[in-house]
Amino acid sequence: MADGTARGMWELYEPVHDLVYFAPEARRAADALGMRGFWMGYFALRAAPLGLVSPAVVTGSFYVFHPERVARALPDAWTYATPAQVLAARQEAMDAAMTRLFGPRVVGSAGFAEAADLAWQAAAGADTTGRVLAAANQALERPEKPAARLWQGLTTLREHRGDGHVAVLVSQGLGSVDAMVLKAAGGESDGAFLRETRKWDRAAWAAAEARQRARGRLTDDGRLTPVGAALRARVEESTDAAAEGPWTTLGDAGTDRLAAALEPLARAVEGAGLLPPGNPVGLTRGRYPAGR
Repeated sequence: MADGTARGMWELYEPVHDLVYFAPEARRAADALGMRGFWMGYFALRAAPLGLVSPAVVTGSFYVFHPERVARALPDAWTYATPAQVLAARQEAMDAAMTRLFGPRVVGSAGFAEAADLAWQAAAGADTTGRVLAAANQALERPEKPAARLWQGLTTLREHRGDGHVAVLVSQGLGSVDAMVLKAAGGESDGAFLRETRKWDRAAWAAAEARQRARGRLTDDGRLTPVGAALRARVEESTDAAAEGPWTTLGDAGTDRLAAALEPLARAVEGAGLLPPGNPVGLTRGRYPAGR
């Protein structure tokens, strides 16, 4: 959006959403279901709204992971727990994580309940046409507990933005590794962290770098050229534009109230040291604008 609302809201809700990956409650919930290791838990917890889909569907919708990374987790995860069981476990885990991290008084407050309802309203109003992960999350039932409701609403919004981002990358001809190479070259994330956690080998990464150098987007020492920087700017601006719908629907007043409520929560997650230093989602650390 021209006023930066879509990006500013993402900076606020992304850290709260990320609790499902990095909060100890999430790992304990996955372990209790029988999931074997972090990655099986990650893919099961995130993909559960899609149901019993194949690894190919998850690879395509998640976009940046090597198919082997996904295939090591799915469909084996569904032999330990059904998607419905995983959804119930992640909801309880997020309620427990947010209650511990933000405190029972905050989670039980009227302001927190209002934030949960505003997030749910924004998510319910999002157009999920062509957005598979967002549509699957949007279709879930409204949680009774405010913490779980807030987390699920923010997660729908996060996947809505992510689905739009993938569409932009496809429109720009940027494959999985190419997109990550440019992201790292722009200083948004650590390239080695992205490559290793998404399970791409050095040869695939080097080939993507060579492609981007050949197109004038990377310097020989791996930095963005002006052409590359302009492409990255177009990608981010288009992603922001595609993510503006929920905030237009919610309106300025509701968006501002939700932003004000999310700001201390985002700071609390950041302050707890739960997010990995490789910054895989490219958050601008320490910048949590409240409102516009």
